[in-house]
Amino acid sequence: MMKHISVLLNESISSLNLKENSIIVDATLGYGGHSSNILERIDKGYLFAFDQDSEAIRYSTDRLRHIGTNFTIIKSNFVNMKAELEKFGIEKVDGVLFDLGVSSPQLDDKSRGFSFHEDARLDMRMNKEQKLSAYEVVNEYSEKDLANIFFKYGEDKFSKNVARKIVQYRKIKKIETTLELVEVIKSAIPMKYRINKHPARQIFQAIRIEVNHELDVIEPSLQQATSLLNVGGRVAVITFHSLEDRIVKNYFKKITEIDDKVKGIPNIPDEYLPDFKLITNKAITPNDEELETNPRSRSSKLRVIERIK
Repeated sequence: MMKHISVLLNESISSLNLKENSIIVDATLGYGGHSSNILERIDKGYLFAFDQDSEAIRYSTDRLRHIGTNFTIIKSNFVNMKAELEKFGIEKVDGVLFDLGVSSPQLDDKSRGFSFHEDARLDMRMNKEQKLSAYEVVNEYSEKDLANIFFKYGEDKFSKNVARKIVQYRKIKKIETTLELVEVIKSAIPMKYRINKHPARQIFQAIRIEVNHELDVIEPSLQQATSLLNVGGRVAVITFHSLEDRIVKNYFKKITEIDDKVKGIPNIPDEYLPDFKLITNKAITPNDEELETNPRSRSSKLRVIERIK
């Protein structure tokens, strides 16, 4: 088992304000780093954890059983959070944690096809039972759709070039492996732009987001998480790139702002005040020590919100 280091672990756990009887949701179980820390602190409470990856669930179940039995793992995307919790009669919780990154074991497992450093069949599915994989995206999407995805999800300035090269290449043969795709990407990007960072990084990110519908599920999931909160309950979200962070930041801003119609009134009636307050006005980022031990944490940001009424 490859080691997975949970990002912003202490900061995210302390931000949840855990009590021993808290009911907590870990929306992104992964390999159980955050979940095991939560479970240790809620011995009279309960943990519900979500994941789509059978391997992660198997590993984490064993890890959590060494701590306690007061947990349930739900094999589902966190966008189904409310409906899944209702099956257990849960209508309110005291905290929800989202860690939106891909876990290290997924990145490091060559066969999963997430990495642009290792050769593997194009895959990138977090849920291995779903049909759409990176192979279909790369080989079946139109040039226009590929360019849009690369620009929107990868923020890559050579999006059109890369899409054109992929379509030209696949006229000769299908692109089957990660390193085959890397070579095609390299051929579309001028040499001077390849020196400081890997030319495939943003394109691979874009394909992964498309395969797993990563951005589509964030806001609906946050809406569910905030609606589930008890007063005093918190939602903490760790993001790993600007697109995710923007969605979280904007949603949190929207639900913590005072209505424009009453802004500036000396004594605003209670019903016009927001139900939530920001715990982090500015995103929390990893300290130097964490950056040194876990370079993959460098782009991570933590934002936290609390229900106040």
